[in-house]
Amino acid sequence: MKIAVLGATGQTGVQLVSQALQQGHLVTAIVRNPGKLTVTHDNLKVVEGNIFSEESLKPHFKDQDAVMSCLGFPPALMSGVTGYTESMTATLGAMREARVNRIITMTSWYTEPNSGSKASFFIRNMLLPMIRSVLTNMHEMEQQLQKTEDVDWTVVRPPGLKNIPVTESEFMTHEGYFVPDENGYPIGQAVSRADVARFMLGQLTNNSWIKKAVAIITKS
Repeated sequence: MKIAVLGATGQTGVQLVSQALQQGHLVTAIVRNPGKLTVTHDNLKVVEGNIFSEESLKPHFKDQDAVMSCLGFPPALMSGVTGYTESMTATLGAMREARVNRIITMTSWYTEPNSGSKASFFIRNMLLPMIRSVLTNMHEMEQQLQKTEDVDWTVVRPPGLKNIPVTESEFMTHEGYFVPDENGYPIGQAVSRADVARFMLGQLTNNSWIKKAVAIITKS
């Protein structure tokens, strides 16, 4: 497939680009600074683009089969985070102009404000408040996609991310804001970035999660 990747220089994005190339996909990495992407391959094209500009993205989306996004933005406690919704607005507009109707993007567990009530004490009282500005804008982007009827979208929600090699572990999934055990408590706290990329690429040929958001974790 021909895939346009946003956020390709991030830690998860690099994993996604590398695995996509290994699988034989043709990848166009749309980045702010092409020099930051260290991956090289005959099937990789690295182009400069503005993720907040529909006009900038549109020519790079032309003839693509899908758009994949691993974009991330840092917390902003005072002003709030807007990057997820602003970039998605530009992305959806450019996709429509380029006639691309498949997007796979990632957010996180606990984007909904009350969904972390059964998380551990540390996550509930320390971590989530620190990153709430990020989670809030992720949730706004999820709601934005839920109102989008003309694009086949999938939101992948991983928990904490670890920099460890890809595994062959089976995924546990749940159409919700975390993966629960039989008592409704979250299963696990972290997943490999490489496994997140593996799951996202799997959605290119899987229709199970179209127009849905799915929380994931790997079985230990």
